[in-house]
Amino acid sequence: MSSATLSTPTPTSSVSAGRAAGPVARADQRAYVRLLVVLDTTVLCLAVLAGYAARFGDRTPVGSEIPYVLVAPGLVLTWLVSLKALRCYDDRVLGYGADEYRRVSTASLRLAGGIAIAGYIADVGVSRGFLAISFAFGTTALVVTRFAARKRLHLARYNGAGWSRRVLVVGDTAHVLELVHTLRREPYAGYHVVGACIPDALLAPVPQRLSDVPVVGSLRGVPEAAAAIGADTVAVTASGELTAARLRRLGWQLEGTGIDLVVAPALTDVAGPRIHTRPVAGLPLIHVEAPEFRGARKLVKELVDRTLAALALLLALPFIAVIALAIRLDSRGPVLFRQTRVGQGGREFAVLKFRTMVVNADELLAELAARNETDGLLFKMRADPRVTRVGRLLREWSLDELPQLVNVLLGQMSLVGPRPPLPSEVARYDGDVARRLLVKPGMTGLWQVSGRSDLSWEDGIRLDLYYVENWSLAADLTILWKTFGAVLRRRGAY
Repeated sequence: MSSATLSTPTPTSSVSAGRAAGPVARADQRAYVRLLVVLDTTVLCLAVLAGYAARFGDRTPVGSEIPYVLVAPGLVLTWLVSLKALRCYDDRVLGYGADEYRRVSTASLRLAGGIAIAGYIADVGVSRGFLAISFAFGTTALVVTRFAARKRLHLARYNGAGWSRRVLVVGDTAHVLELVHTLRREPYAGYHVVGACIPDALLAPVPQRLSDVPVVGSLRGVPEAAAAIGADTVAVTASGELTAARLRRLGWQLEGTGIDLVVAPALTDVAGPRIHTRPVAGLPLIHVEAPEFRGARKLVKELVDRTLAALALLLALPFIAVIALAIRLDSRGPVLFRQTRVGQGGREFAVLKFRTMVVNADELLAELAARNETDGLLFKMRADPRVTRVGRLLREWSLDELPQLVNVLLGQMSLVGPRPPLPSEVARYDGDVARRLLVKPGMTGLWQVSGRSDLSWEDGIRLDLYYVENWSLAADLTILWKTFGAVLRRRGAY
């Protein structure tokens, strides 16, 4: 094992620091749950008031025997109980993934259906308009406030002040390092690695570190190590010593300790909807559906792409005219820049962009090659001297890509997809990277909302391949929404 990976730690004991951090993390978790309860209660009260005001205005219902002064608070209380019953405050679903939103929506819709059925059977004359407006407004507002609370939590986690799970990673050295890197890639998910346990054979007489993660024990003392560093989650990754019997025994040992056990499979970058667990002979077999590259869903995506592109192009025409005039006044050359890119199936097409560089930019590239600020096959410079004054502004706000709406209308591109590569890049692709060409390139994508030019070549490819394997219409709409935020933040735009 190389000394760059496994080393002796500094004298400061991270284990001692971990003992005090566990209660703090749990207090932060409880504070976040209390915040959600307060937000949900406020939203539901407003929803019920909105339903009453919209149905009856400022007058008392005439001829009704229903005491709405009691029905309203009863509905709020029942709604909160329904949220609790469907585990909408479970820390395992809070702060990451779509399950939190799904549970909130399901709890609300089930309650609405139950009340409708019970009201029909008991012949109770509660206004259907009051209930419909209350549930419509309340369900939508619950999801929106949960989203806002999650963004606040993510920001706090980025700044190191938000509630996060303290994770002890268990497994072989290589797999531990890989899992640590994966968890740190998305700090907003809230999995903070505080220690590692590795096989006995790799332990040295002195304390060690894997990268900057302290090794706090072997695979035989996982519960003790987790308690010592204040971990609330044990993440098990691959190891030859972790047999099925030992993993089952570890689960028994963690019972009643308040420490969660999670298993990180070797299968990565596969979205949840493609994964189904099938219990066979006591084994939880994971079935992975093949990616979908054709069929009805693809046709719907094509229709949505072209419809939205046509509407966006129509609305942006006056703005496009202003940009074209600014480019002509700023520097010599054409308004549009056409460049050959490679699309779906390796077919080449001319991508359209507003010109942001001087006309001889390609000739100057060789002189600037040594100043490349990115790795891989791309050339990027934060202060590229070839970019014009107007071009710098267009790039900063991603306005140079507006003409690509025409490429979407022509069916050469999609609104969401991998970054359209150059033929010179494709010529150097290996087998894995070439999978980017299985779908149409996009005007935006995961690379756009995750840092753009600040991303490394490896991370950009990883995000593109993840999209290719796991695309969906819901994911496309989410990426389009996040694109507006990425453009406003202007991170990685140069």
